[in-house]
Amino acid sequence: MRILVAIPHFYRPSSGFYGSHRADPQPRIEALTQCMASLHQQFGPRQGLLDPPRRCLYETNHANSAQIDIVLCTTGSDHLIPALPGNLFRQHQTAAQPLLLGYEAHAVLRDGLGRYDWYCYMEDDILVADPAFFEKLAWFLSLAGERALLQPNRYEVSFDDRIHKLYIDANLAKPELSQPYQDITKRPKIDGKVLNRRIAFQRVNNPHAGCFFLSEAQMRKFASQDYFLDRSDAFAGPLESAATLGIMRCFETYKPARENAAFLEIGHIHRRYIGRYVVFEEGAPWRFKVVKPAD
Repeated sequence: MRILVAIPHFYRPSSGFYGSHRADPQPRIEALTQCMASLHQQFGPRQGLLDPPRRCLYETNHANSAQIDIVLCTTGSDHLIPALPGNLFRQHQTAAQPLLLGYEAHAVLRDGLGRYDWYCYMEDDILVADPAFFEKLAWFLSLAGERALLQPNRYEVSFDDRIHKLYIDANLAKPELSQPYQDITKRPKIDGKVLNRRIAFQRVNNPHAGCFFLSEAQMRKFASQDYFLDRSDAFAGPLESAATLGIMRCFETYKPARENAAFLEIGHIHRRYIGRYVVFEEGAPWRFKVVKPAD
């Protein structure tokens, strides 16, 4: 299996909602390193089983190991490349506007056509911790067909708050943001059976997850659309549009249903919601208020 991952990466210290603008670069360095390392650790070939008596390592998980190519798309000098482990990635330098870097990542994926099995777009604070991730995607394609795209549920975790795991990409407060680009009443639900369990997948008005993962056939279809690389910001903004707008227009997008949300999921390393924008009320474990903390 050959996997191409394109990640837009930008950092300019100031202030703002996104981690790319925080004054301290260290959390961003750690998040991006973890993002890239997790891909190599879960899917790459450098995995071993220790045998102390023989003082050697045995190759492990080679039955489903992959060639991982990670490309960080940057613009100008606004990045943290010198602080990152160089063995994990290669850099693709551009002169793009920072908010449109995601579309440069799309171009990298298109240019890789014919050489990979999976084409992946990821924001730079995404964690993939499931070694069966691509097997699940392949299984879903066999169930639903290439016209369907399964998006993972994105979550944050906490050790000291009232909720230990929070899925953060909820239904849109303004459903009209996605209505022009998809019809979620069309084939609204798909069911399958995995390990003797029924698993449900549903169309949602918010397919955003900060990432997408396409088979080669799907990537070819996406790259052939007249809106490919149009650099639109029509879905919530340019960052969200790069991650979601094109795939929402091109495919029937699904997510695992709430009752089995963990079937396909990805972590959000930069914790932005738990304890910061979602604060639980005293005496009401499942009620919360949304606040905007001072940066």
